[in-house]
Amino acid sequence: MSHGSVFHEEYRSEPYWWEEARPVERDVRPPQSVDVAVIGGGYAGLSAALHLARGGARVAVLEARQFGWGASGRNAGMVSGGNYLGKGLKGLSDGEVTALLAEASAALDVLEETVAKEQIACHYRRAGRVVAAAAPAHYDAMAKGLDRLNSHAKAEASMLSADAQRSEIGTDSYFGGMLVNRTGTIHPSLYLHGLLRAAEMAGASLHSGAEVISLAGKRGHFTLETARETVTAREIVVATNGETGKLTPQFRRRVIPVASYLVATEPLPHDLARTLLPTGRAFNDTRRVLRFGRMSPDGTRLLFGGRARFTQQPPEAAAPTLHRYMTEIFPQLKGRRITHAWCGNVAFTFDFLPHAGLFDGLHYCLGCNGSGVSMMTMLGRRIAGRIMGAEHAGAFERERFPTRPLYAGDPRYLLPVVGGAYRAGDWIDRMRRK
Repeated sequence: MSHGSVFHEEYRSEPYWWEEARPVERDVRPPQSVDVAVIGGGYAGLSAALHLARGGARVAVLEARQFGWGASGRNAGMVSGGNYLGKGLKGLSDGEVTALLAEASAALDVLEETVAKEQIACHYRRAGRVVAAAAPAHYDAMAKGLDRLNSHAKAEASMLSADAQRSEIGTDSYFGGMLVNRTGTIHPSLYLHGLLRAAEMAGASLHSGAEVISLAGKRGHFTLETARETVTAREIVVATNGETGKLTPQFRRRVIPVASYLVATEPLPHDLARTLLPTGRAFNDTRRVLRFGRMSPDGTRLLFGGRARFTQQPPEAAAPTLHRYMTEIFPQLKGRRITHAWCGNVAFTFDFLPHAGLFDGLHYCLGCNGSGVSMMTMLGRRIAGRIMGAEHAGAFERERFPTRPLYAGDPRYLLPVVGGAYRAGDWIDRMRRK
């Protein structure tokens, strides 16, 4: 293997989380008729199924692969509480901003309520986060938005000076940052397993290897051809996020699948591990080509990620780049090797906002923009409530779900251009701070 010094002899090309909770199958054949068919078995789909089943609906979740194979089993387990909507808020009215921040903040409450009510053992902790400023101007911009974030998202945020940053993150690579207390960390695969068990116990019918090949009809009578059975349903929920494909072209042209790469270090000596994130907070920085990290639940490894590539590549191709990024930020990790490297698709939208609602007769929740653990849990529950007539329209059920001319859902030509522009922007920021 090339770059052999980066990889541990026990290296695995799969998520670190799968050591404790691998993707699972549910092999029973789908029922021929249900009230609601949910396409996609991640956080959004399972959350919707749980609440639909609890409301008395006959619901089937149709997952193309295994439960936990997609982003819900591959993400970093960094839980947001309304602090990540920055780009999506530009140009919006004060009323829209207030509503979006409040609902994004409420998503954290929904997640915490779900973990507690369903008794999901998933190492959840309201750990807080460091948003590290990659340039002095980024620090100033965060400071200007601090009051709004605290007022509307209840972020419990404060500024961290460059002189004090080593108390939170063991590096001199940044120019201070912002501490956001109202955020958390979770074991994403264990959380997915807990949602799955809860939905199953509520009476939802769960089916892996049940890719929907064709979809026809309208509200009241849809027909879904799957790899295993033909299913009829009165309502459809599309919860495919970064795996949205040709089955639903109206959604495929509105989400951009972006590859996100992560690595896990070998177990670290206790004294070394404590130098990285001394208080146990997660971190992300303000680069356009994002870098982020957190400690494993047992505190022995750094889980580090970023946009090493913008399109899907084998994890081994991106891991050396991530290792370089990691050791640039944390030089004390030079010589430490990687035991796991993996990749998954994040679903971005053109306006950088999550979206939910009803489109072409299909209910949907899509576009986590990299912060889907709490948001997709909440939107799945909200869509279930809307189907049952128990929820009013939320802030993310927006009238416009934008796309771009000529974009049909294949990002191969778009993402290299975006990646180049982002890298150029980061280079300009580096030049300005010298």
